[in-house]
Amino acid sequence: MREQIRLFKVAMSEKINVPLLEVIHSGWIGQGKKVEEFEEALSKRFRNKNCLSLSAGTHGLSLALKMAGVGPGDEVITTPLTCTATNFPIVSRGANIVWADIKEDINIQPESIKSCITEKTKAIVFVHWGGYPADLEEISKIGFDHGIPVIEDAAHCYGSVYKNSIIGDCEYSDYTMMSFQAIKHLTCVDGGVLFTNDKKDYKRGKLLRWYGIDREGPRTDFRCEEDIFEGGDKWHMNDVCATIGLTNMELARENVTLARVNAHYYDQELSKIDGIELTQISPDKKSSYWLYTFLVEKRSDFCTMMATKGISVSRVHERNDKHTCFMDFRKVLPMLEWVMPRYICIPVGWWVTKEDREYIVSCIKEGW
Repeated sequence: MREQIRLFKVAMSEKINVPLLEVIHSGWIGQGKKVEEFEEALSKRFRNKNCLSLSAGTHGLSLALKMAGVGPGDEVITTPLTCTATNFPIVSRGANIVWADIKEDINIQPESIKSCITEKTKAIVFVHWGGYPADLEEISKIGFDHGIPVIEDAAHCYGSVYKNSIIGDCEYSDYTMMSFQAIKHLTCVDGGVLFTNDKKDYKRGKLLRWYGIDREGPRTDFRCEEDIFEGGDKWHMNDVCATIGLTNMELARENVTLARVNAHYYDQELSKIDGIELTQISPDKKSSYWLYTFLVEKRSDFCTMMATKGISVSRVHERNDKHTCFMDFRKVLPMLEWVMPRYICIPVGWWVTKEDREYIVSCIKEGW
């Protein structure tokens, strides 16, 4: 019997054992030298020195919202089609969500963002779905023209490129969060990073991720004598997770390349099949392909067929505005309504072999 082709899988370097055991038994497993090394490597990789490693990607969004000044009663424009982790930090700040509609490619719609802006708008938040960049130039201009901070949820984007900008360099935004959760291209087991455009935000973020305490200042008694000017949270990364991240970076680059090879094969083959529409194909956007997403007719029948063939498929995320906890913010979103019954994701990652992807395409060509 053929083994199921999975939608997600954990990527862990075979080189992890020695460095991980070394740090575990080093006597220092909190935020230390390994965290510094990891941040230096990330800064180089993403061409951005303003790099704040964190214990979770979600904390990066919370930190960005705090530094953007979002508070009770403010409005934040965001996308409803994403992981709830994109939007829970907004309501946790006491702010009100204003949903912008999406495009066929699942990403947020710039024109819809414009129509949502009011005098209460304090930030624009959006996800790059599956690693496929949103319309950054248009969104950045909207934020700049209205003086509104732009926050990228780049949880899926390790290796994504928009035009000549690598996602993470903050060329088009004020803040960019990336996730290193278990099944991401780069995993630290759990963790994330927040890149900032402004050096002042970076310096402030270093304090806020660790209670507001300056870990780098002089001390005589475990920092307990220091005054704290602004209270923070415990969101910093530790040396154990940083060591895992450092060791996995080379593997992550290789795996993004493998995912792209699979995706390009799908692009060529699926574009020929009736009932399927490819939408994430803009030449100025280079996805990391954490997800491979397209629109399909009769999706329920398609999913049933793929399951019988041993191929895992999924929508991955539910529209957030459907949840009871977001009930107060519901509104009519025409394109979201149109996309929801059509979009689907199929396996594309490093574990999908040449034979696997050919099998997947042959199954789809048989019909559903």
